[in-house]
Amino acid sequence: MAPKQKVDSSDTSASKKRKAIITEVKVDIIRRSEKGETATEIGRSLGLSRSTVATIIKDKDRILEHVKGSAPMKATVITKQRSGLIIEMERLLVPWLEDQNQCRIPVSFMVIQEKARRLFEALKREKGEGNQSEEFVASRGWFMRFKDRANFHNNKVQGETASADEKAATEFPKELAKIIEEGGYYAQQVFNVDETGLFWKRLPNRTYIAKEEKTAPGHKVGKERLTLLLGGNAAGDYKLKPMLVYQAENPRALNGISKGHLPVMWKSNRKAWVTLAVFDDWFTNHFMPDVKRYCTCKHIPFKVLLILDNSPGHPAHLDDFNPNVKVVYLPPNTTALIQPMDQGVIAAFKAYYLQRVIGNALAATEKDKDLTLKDFWKTYNILDAVNNIADSWDEVKQTSMNGVWKKLSPVCE
Repeated sequence: MAPKQKVDSSDTSASKKRKAIITEVKVDIIRRSEKGETATEIGRSLGLSRSTVATIIKDKDRILEHVKGSAPMKATVITKQRSGLIIEMERLLVPWLEDQNQCRIPVSFMVIQEKARRLFEALKREKGEGNQSEEFVASRGWFMRFKDRANFHNNKVQGETASADEKAATEFPKELAKIIEEGGYYAQQVFNVDETGLFWKRLPNRTYIAKEEKTAPGHKVGKERLTLLLGGNAAGDYKLKPMLVYQAENPRALNGISKGHLPVMWKSNRKAWVTLAVFDDWFTNHFMPDVKRYCTCKHIPFKVLLILDNSPGHPAHLDDFNPNVKVVYLPPNTTALIQPMDQGVIAAFKAYYLQRVIGNALAATEKDKDLTLKDFWKTYNILDAVNNIADSWDEVKQTSMNGVWKKLSPVCE
């Protein structure tokens, strides 16, 4: 009896062993090797032979050169929706991101979004008339797909939530509704203000790095802090002029500039805090006269309800200043849950501010190719910040100012 013939598996298992290794894996191997992993360790974790890994490492210069000139994407995610301009823009965006990480400069979603727009517009101008009708909005959806294609992920560079009294936050809106009804207040007459700290020269605290990088290189955080008092009425049609408290009364950037002509109310003290004295001055000399003018313009009675949290900087005797202004304080530990300015207005303002500053920075670095983002921060001064603060506050929409009253006082919507 003839022996059974062995099945030739050369077309099955052998072919599987010889299957092509995608560029993404090759780049991963090279980066892991540069970090000190041996070919044997890398091969074991990826299911590859040591010799295969060693060959890829030996050929790293050619592989990286190829990657640099290719679209940073997995072949499986190429879609018809992406135009040639977008593909080319992404090719330029990835090395820019890698450069920022190498220079230890964190980049957030908005930084990447703004840079992508600028690269796209520059390519469109360069390519000429045939591409003028093409649009690119750098949407979050595009970003999430790009992030996967380029093998980047979000990483925390550095890192508060006070315990909230949910019961008090649930009961207080009923009390406030009664006050509004008994006082006959219109939504235009109900106001809220809140303080927020702003590190006006701080880089984003999250950055996008290659997935194989477990931690982002550290960077020195900009500690130049100021305090803002932001607020407006429940109707959303009147935003109060921002009050800014800075450490210095006369910083060099404001030499020769009248503080009365600034788009913010300028105050100062050593710690850049809203103290009792600062708040008293704001309430008496700014809030009451400004709101009185607003009410006169709107042809409504000068009768105001001001809602404050129980911050130490808020005096307890404000009701004594003017019989037409009633002050109501939120219960302790409810600010995060129901205070209107904390339900999205301040966050929106800070997002607008960051977007503006990023735009300034990218414009400056594109104009001067030798200028880095860190160099830009060195030239960015408090007057630049003041102008960006005013413009960012202007960007906060009436619908946002009104919508944040939903939890505290639905009657004001």
